[in-house]
Amino acid sequence: MTNYKGKVALVTGASAGIGKVYATELAAKGCHVILVARSKGKLDALASELTAAYGIRAFAIAQDLSKPEAVEALSEQIKHYGLQVNILINNAGFGTYGRFEDIPNEREQEEIALNIASLVAMNHQFLPDMQRRGDGVIVNVASVAAFQPSPYMAVYSATKAFVLSFSEALWAENRNRGVHILALCPGATQTEFFNVVGTEAAAGGSKLASPVDVVKAGFRGVDEKRSYIIAGTQNYWTSQASRFLPRKWVARLMERIVRPRTI
Repeated sequence: MTNYKGKVALVTGASAGIGKVYATELAAKGCHVILVARSKGKLDALASELTAAYGIRAFAIAQDLSKPEAVEALSEQIKHYGLQVNILINNAGFGTYGRFEDIPNEREQEEIALNIASLVAMNHQFLPDMQRRGDGVIVNVASVAAFQPSPYMAVYSATKAFVLSFSEALWAENRNRGVHILALCPGATQTEFFNVVGTEAAAGGSKLASPVDVVKAGFRGVDEKRSYIIAGTQNYWTSQASRFLPRKWVARLMERIVRPRTI
């Protein structure tokens, strides 16, 4: 079992959903936590709550990680606090939904910047110190959407396919260096994701999972030294089934499942 007590965990997208639950569970295990999101008010409230409940130190840093300079600014703030990151939870991200040509290019580029460029930068920033210490954990939150194309969420599923492939490659590079890297792949989950997307139709009729169950799967994936873990038995079998079907069949099937009701 991984020892979390007394370590420092950095959680992005920590103000709600999976990120908030991750921060809470890490604090309950004795971790000091660095909470990162855009909403300073929510972060401050959570930091106070976790400190009072678990006696750990909690630091709230408001940062928009989709901005090019954000990761470097975040790193400087962490150095200012005199902290070193032992555990990194890259949870920040969002999706878009609808016909590709109807979604503004600026919004898609912001999605790519946050879901991919920022995540890569975070790994670049904090992995080398973990390697030097021979100890660390990085969880990159991907999605079951990583396993097949998702029409009407074309950019989102492509970004998550990147996160999955990237994380598995880093897992292989670091598996004998004391640093464990995991791609956590949840399905549709009870978070603010669908508020940002604008509709629960993007879930394709799937029952929304609890973020608590998703985070439990993440901890299990780390303890079992997996390169990736899919949260939920049904999600696992659905994702694996796509490997044995022609890709165009999978794309057509997903188009019917996820198609907006107005089309």
